[in-house]
Amino acid sequence: AESAKEMQAPIAVCTDGADRVFVADTSAHVVHVFDLATRKYATWKPEEGFAAPVALVYDPAGRLLVADSVAGWIVEFNAQGKFVRRIGADALERPCGLALTHDNRLIVADVAAHQVVVLDKDGAELDRIGHRGTGLGEFNFPTNVALDRDGRLFVSDSLNFRVQVFSPDFVPVRQIGSQGDLPGYFAQPKGVAVDSKGHVFVVDANFEAVQLFTTDGQLLMSFGREGHGPGEFWLPAGIHIDPKGRVWIADSYNQRIQVFSSVTEEVQP
Repeated sequence: AESAKEMQAPIAVCTDGADRVFVADTSAHVVHVFDLATRKYATWKPEEGFAAPVALVYDPAGRLLVADSVAGWIVEFNAQGKFVRRIGADALERPCGLALTHDNRLIVADVAAHQVVVLDKDGAELDRIGHRGTGLGEFNFPTNVALDRDGRLFVSDSLNFRVQVFSPDFVPVRQIGSQGDLPGYFAQPKGVAVDSKGHVFVVDANFEAVQLFTTDGQLLMSFGREGHGPGEFWLPAGIHIDPKGRVWIADSYNQRIQVFSSVTEEVQP
C-alpha cells in the first residue's frame, strides 16, 4: 500500500458506510482513500487528473462520485477505484455539493448557476431548482446539499447566509438561520448533514464551528472554535455523518479530518 501523504486542503469527506473513508483534496488534486479495517491508504484520480475535486458521495451500489468544480463535471469511480466515466458535463457549470436520493437521483449544488440540479444515475438532467435571488427557493452561491431519511433536501445557501429546506418533491419549505454573528446565525455556512434523528449539522467556515438545529430551525447547540487542537477548526468545510452516527469534518486549513462521536441522543429541543 502507498504511504499516506499529508493532506493539503481537504474540503469534503464521506464513507462507504463501513470502513473506508474518502477525502476530496482540492490542492493535492486527489481523493485520499483510507481503509480503517486494513489500515491501507490509496489515492484515486482519473488518468488526466482532477482540476478541483470539491465534493463526493458514495453510492451503496458500489461507486464513488466526485464533483470536479473547475472541470464542470462529476467523475465516477467503481468500488475498487477504477475510473469509469464523467457525467453531467452538459448540465453543470460549477458543481459543488453532492447527495444521492433513495431512488438514485443525484442532487448537485451548482454554485455558478445558483441552482440545484437533479441528474439521473447516468448524469442526464431531470430537474432544476431555483435561480439567483434572496427569496425562499432562490440561491446565492449554494455550496452543499444533504438529504434526511424522509427525503427532505437541505441546501447551504452560502451567500444568502442560510440553509434552505425543501420537501421531497423540491418545494421550498423554510430557511434555517440568517446573517449574523450570534449563535443560530451564519457568516459562511458550508457543509450540511442530517443525522438519523433529524438533527441538522451546519459547518460555518468563518465561525470555525458546527451548529446543530432541529429540522424546524431551532438551535440546539454548537461546538468548535478557532484553533489547531482537538475539537478546534481552521476554515472547516465538508461534513458527513456515517451509519454509526460518527461525525466526520474536513478541517481544511488544519489539513486534517476530525471525527466526533454523536451526542444527539442527549440533545433535546
